[in-house]
Parts: sequence; structure tokens; C-alpha cells
Amino acid sequence: MNMIDYIIGLSGLVASGLFIYGLKGMSSPVTAVRGIVIAGWGMAFVVVASFLQVFTLSPEAQAHLPVNLGLAVLALLLGGVWAGWRGRTVAMTAMPQMVALFNGMGGGSAAAISAVALMRHDTTDPLHLGVTVLGGLIGCISLTGSLIAWAKLDGRMKNPIRFPGQQIFNLLVFVTALGLGALTVMTQGQDAPDPHLFTLLFFLASLFFGLCMTVPIGGADMPVVISLYNAFTGLAVGLEGYVMADPALMIAGMVVGSAGTLLTVLMAKAMNRSIANVLFSNFGATSAKAAGPQGTMKSVDPADAAATMRYASSVIIIPGYGLAVAQAQQKLYEFVKMLQADGVDVKFAIHPVAGRMPGHMNVLLAEAGVPYDMIYDMDDINDSFKTTDVALVIGANDVVNPSARTDKSSPIYGMPILNADQAKQVFVIKRGQGTGYSGVQNPLFFLPNTTMVFGDAQAVLGKMVEALKALGTN
Repeated sequence: MNMIDYIIGLSGLVASGLFIYGLKGMSSPVTAVRGIVIAGWGMAFVVVASFLQVFTLSPEAQAHLPVNLGLAVLALLLGGVWAGWRGRTVAMTAMPQMVALFNGMGGGSAAAISAVALMRHDTTDPLHLGVTVLGGLIGCISLTGSLIAWAKLDGRMKNPIRFPGQQIFNLLVFVTALGLGALTVMTQGQDAPDPHLFTLLFFLASLFFGLCMTVPIGGADMPVVISLYNAFTGLAVGLEGYVMADPALMIAGMVVGSAGTLLTVLMAKAMNRSIANVLFSNFGATSAKAAGPQGTMKSVDPADAAATMRYASSVIIIPGYGLAVAQAQQKLYEFVKMLQADGVDVKFAIHPVAGRMPGHMNVLLAEAGVPYDMIYDMDDINDSFKTTDVALVIGANDVVNPSARTDKSSPIYGMPILNADQAKQVFVIKRGQGTGYSGVQNPLFFLPNTTMVFGDAQAVLGKMVEALKALGTN
């Protein structure tokens, strides 16, 4: 056994270790970038080892490989160049849809591995075939479901598609996919006029179910849906790793699948809803009709709001998707540093499902250079609102909606929220008087201690910065 054989044999173990270590690094904002780089090196290592294994085969063995090496190299180059370019140029507002798209590609890759394995008729072992079919089913659901999530987040599909009896229809589609999967397993290795018919119908039904499962889900639930499909992709990759007898795929897939599942459960818990409720409840179907004015909104100029915060002792800032849309995170941090220079204690409060994807607001603030010790999770800061002079809400809605605590008829009743309404003074930077992404009206905007600052967040914060400059320092 030569050195190359040792490298190939250890490649799966080394890559798996790098994946796990990298994923652990992603658990903290401080080490997240390093974790991503480490996991990336793990992927690069296993890819190189795979090609090395192929190139060390004899010409006769290479001729019987089930892949076209030229196309594989071309796909790797095109995918790497495109993904690298998109990763560097994507706007922060488009980050959630890019994550959904890339996640869908992972699920699609797992489904493609399943399709190749089934088409080749390599085995008739029921367990092996069952795992192959299950991985294909989950990968297909992740692919089309993630594509629908991308369309919703990108504004290409603005409203959920719902119709009477939809859940029963979806169940029938799912049962059909399972039945076709069973027929695919049972007919493997048997003589038939068209041996691939059931396999083709199985993949079509699986892809269709992923679409049917996602189109009725409202945009407000997309962060949970993206996390769920990330778990699906990891599970599908792990199952297809078993099919290919590849330890790296098995370990990496299971780690990603379990981490994604845990994140999905935690996010659903943060909304006080079950995963089944997120997927099947048609959340928001009637909330938009029920929404309406609950009083009169008071408004103030940005300069007056800035002056109030300059003379406050403490300020808690709650960022939302509106901050990302306006690309105002840099201007916000400039404003924060000026407040700190005047002796104001400033903190950031992050809700687990703020934004359009898990950790969206953390990424947004990190891009602006906000120190990690200024950023607090909901459970760590919620009790502080009662003693805070000013809460500044920027482009957030549902995560600060007090209806979740007080209105049993509200669709979001019971969801843990940031207690911004308990601050002595609340300023809300908002472009207009409309409802949030879920379509639920927010009574916070009509409370006596709340004042609206209408306008684009970038423009409003710019005026606030200018107002502080005019006031000078203490």
C-alpha cells in the first residue's frame, strides 16, 4: 500500500473532522468565519482525494467509471467560479435567497446521486435500495422546496398559493411518491418493458411534493422553512453517503442534518409553534383581513429622535429586515458610536427569527463591524427593557408585536417577543404605516410611549447622525 492509498483512505476521516470542527466554529459569531474556512478546506481536501483516487486507477478501470471525468471537472470549475463570485457580490438583502438556492442545489445533488444509483441497477438488496430511495425523496423535496423559498424571498412569488382541500391533496401526492418509491425498490433487477418507469415517476412525484409542500407557507415562516430544508439536505447527503460507502458524506450529512434539525426546532420554539404548525397551518391566511388601524400613530423628525437618544442613559436597538433593505447598517453603527462617545449605554437585541433567515441580523451587524459583546439574544436582554430609556426599532415588526402577549385572537399569540414596548420611550423607524411581513397589525405603533420616525432607514439614520454632529459632544 503506497502513500497515495494511505491519503485516500484517510481523506474521509480528515475531511469529516474538518467539517465537524468547522461547524462547531460556526456556533459563535467570533469564530464563524474561521469555521466556514476550515469546513471549506475539508471539502476541498475530500474533492482532491476523490479525483486522486480516480486518476490512480488503471485505464481499463477508468473506462468503466459511471461518471464523465471531463464533465465533472468542468462542473466543478463552473460551480466554484459562479458560487465564489455570487458569494462576494451578493447584497445583504439577497443573502437569504442565495442560502435557499445553494441549499436546494445540495438537495438536488443528493437526489441526482440516488437517481444514478437506481438507474444503474447495482444491487437488489432491499435495505440498500430503500436508503437510496429515501435519500432521493428527501433530496427532491429539499430541491423544489428551496427553489420555492427562493422565489418567495426574492419577491417572485408574492403570495402563498392556497386552495380548499390542499392538505389532503398534498398528502395524496406524498403517499403516491412513497408508493412509487416502494415499486422502484421491488422492481429493481426484474425484467420489464421499461425498467426505469417507476424510478422516473418516483422522482417526478417527489419533486412535485416539495413544491406542493412549500407554496402555501407564508413568507413570515421562511426562516424556519430554510432551516428545515437545510436539515433535509444534510439528511439526504448522509443517506447517499451510505449508498456510495463514503464516510465523509455520511458523517458530514448527518452532522449538518442534526444541526439543521436542532436549529429548526429552536426557531419554531422561538415562535411558540410546532414545526407541523409552520408547515401546515396556513399562517396569516386571515390575519391580513383582520389587521386594521388601532389608533393614531405619532411621528417625529429624525433630529428630535436623535436628540432624545443623545441625552438618554441607555438605548436598546432592535434591527429588522428593513435595516437590511435600506443597507443602513454602516450608518447605524456610525450613529451608535456617536451615542457611545456621549456616554450612552447602547446594546443590540436580536430575536431568533428576525430577518429572512437564521442569524440574518447577526450577519448584518457583523458586516458593519458591530462588536459581538454589544449584541444580545432575546432571553439575555428582555428583562432590561423595563429600565431602558429608549428602544429604537428599525424595520422590525412581528418580533416586537405585544399582541403576542395580550391578544389571544392574534395569529402570533404566545410567540416570545422582544419587550420593546416596556421601554420608557420607543422610536420606530419605518417606511410607512403598513403591516409587517406576516400581515399582522402591530399595536406597539399606537402606544402612548411610541413615536414613529417615517422614512427609509438609510436616510433617517443619516439625518440622525447629522443632528448629533450639530449638537456636538457633551
